[in-house]
Amino acid sequence: MSVAARAAPQTEAELDDLLSSPGTATVEALRRAPGDIVVLGAGGKMGPTLARMAARAAAEIGDGRRVIAVSRYSNKETARALERSGVAVVAADLLDDAAVERLPDAPNVVFMAGQKFGTSDAPSRTWMMNVVVPAYCSSRYASSRIVVFSTGNVYPLTPVPTGGAREDTPPGPVGEYAASCLGRERVFEHAAATHGTCVAIVRLNYAIDLRYGVLTDLAQRILRRDPIPLAMGHVNVIWQGDANRAALELLPHCVAPPVVVNVTGARVLRVRELAEELGRRLGVEPVFEGAEANDALLSETTRMRELLGEPEMPLQLMLDWVAQWVGSGKPLLGKPTHFETRDGAF
Repeated sequence: MSVAARAAPQTEAELDDLLSSPGTATVEALRRAPGDIVVLGAGGKMGPTLARMAARAAAEIGDGRRVIAVSRYSNKETARALERSGVAVVAADLLDDAAVERLPDAPNVVFMAGQKFGTSDAPSRTWMMNVVVPAYCSSRYASSRIVVFSTGNVYPLTPVPTGGAREDTPPGPVGEYAASCLGRERVFEHAAATHGTCVAIVRLNYAIDLRYGVLTDLAQRILRRDPIPLAMGHVNVIWQGDANRAALELLPHCVAPPVVVNVTGARVLRVRELAEELGRRLGVEPVFEGAEANDALLSETTRMRELLGEPEMPLQLMLDWVAQWVGSGKPLLGKPTHFETRDGAF
């Protein structure tokens, strides 16, 4: 059943089930990338549903492969939930190079580890997580296919009428977080150049589920009657399930030198219009402050759509579901995106 045909999830269990549902293309992609799959940094916002999606696709294929989710697992319930879903769990600190060397072999790797928030207060840890950890992991899995999560923050702000940065747009990271993410990409590029490691780099812009994301941030501000800043007046968003599928479907596309793929929604969206749409659904008139700049952090997605097709989740359904979820007081992650940040300070 397509996402658009599904009823709105009413519980976190229903939401996670939806976010981890593989498409037919996901299953077929993993057929072309045989063998176990290791997900590094699987304990974050996206990791658990991506690992579970991989396990569900593997079960459909039926070739006995394992999906192994690696994280420190400060939240033990995350690990237990993954195990209940058929995912093997390995607790490891990826900053410990000896622990990385002990990780299981696998021909397929999804690298999701990194740090964004807290960079301003602890920049050294951000650089360790975003550059040194990739060095350890790219060495450990030099002979594997590796899909690497990166970010559209490696691009400069681009004029809104252009539709966003393309994969061949020269990097222009703003701030230490973005610079460290470009460093992560360079480490994996080096692995491809020196070891022939096959890599796909996912430059992700604003994945959302109902518990976090740009739309959830806006809905919360509207309900609190907080002013919505308009300086970063345009965004891209993509449903987390679509982003999960894109990452897994890129495994058979990994090459050396790496292929870079912008992963986000195809449309450039006005923050003002998104807030007005949410406000209508919530019955609250949004309050705005500031004026829209002529540029924004945006990515153009022709390459993604040519390789993988269009994202399944339509914008109007995302707006409906977010308004219903946030408006009814359902659980949130409490992790704002800070999409409005223009100076790169996180």
